[in-house]
Amino acid sequence: MSTARAPRSRRRLVGWFILPATAFLLVFFAYPLGNIIWRSFTEPSTGLENYTELLKDGVSVKILVRTLVTGLIVAACTLALAYPYAYAMTRVSPRARNLMTVVVLLPFWTSMMARNFAWYMLEQRDGLIDDAFSLIGIDGVVLLGSVAGVTVAMVQVMLPFMVLPLYSGMEGIDKRLLNAAGSLGAPRWRAFVQVYLPLSLPAVLSGFTLVFILTLGFYVTPALLGSPQQSLIPQLIATRVSDLLDFGGAGALGSVLLVVTLLALFVVSRFVNLSSTTEKAVTHE
Repeated sequence: MSTARAPRSRRRLVGWFILPATAFLLVFFAYPLGNIIWRSFTEPSTGLENYTELLKDGVSVKILVRTLVTGLIVAACTLALAYPYAYAMTRVSPRARNLMTVVVLLPFWTSMMARNFAWYMLEQRDGLIDDAFSLIGIDGVVLLGSVAGVTVAMVQVMLPFMVLPLYSGMEGIDKRLLNAAGSLGAPRWRAFVQVYLPLSLPAVLSGFTLVFILTLGFYVTPALLGSPQQSLIPQLIATRVSDLLDFGGAGALGSVLLVVTLLALFVVSRFVNLSSTTEKAVTHE
């Protein structure tokens, strides 16, 4: 009888520990989010007016597409830079790995405003980037106020969010599988492509999704380095709230962005299941 009560009391204790976190999420996340969605259907009038206006104004859809394309480009660029770096972290000595980890975490020790201001100085006219291109005969390379300038800065900001998931996933891959493939006559590049790369796909998808979703809602860098003519969805939402007082329209934009995020998570979850099946197949082979 006492043994049967023990698991029940343990579950009750765990429930009491979870209760404060659940209440915090409900009050400070679920309620504001629900309020935003509710206002998108009720202000200034009840119905789908705010959502239909997004399709009619000719600007919101264009900015949404620009935001999605920017997010994909940023995620792809960070993946291209982070994959070899994370792979190298799994192959070096522990001391070198610690140093490489410090290099990855170094941006977190610097203020976000300081990093963006540094990019502001680099990308402005007569900045370091403009001067560097002038040395090779290309004048007028001013990235400030353009989507390209925002993308470059966001790649640097988001790079740690790609490296860490990649390294976490790659660290668990058995390196002996590459040696086994080599012993069977496979060249190093073929062993990497057919054995290591499929096993690292879950980490790739996790890092890509994390960076893509963070980019969709990123406000500071586009606001400081971009321009109103090349704005992204977060800037448009801020303009609707602060300048136009259009809380319903801003809520509709936020709701659309939420739906896009959930769709991205759903698609990635399907691919992760598929890649997990591939990983089992490769391991068994």
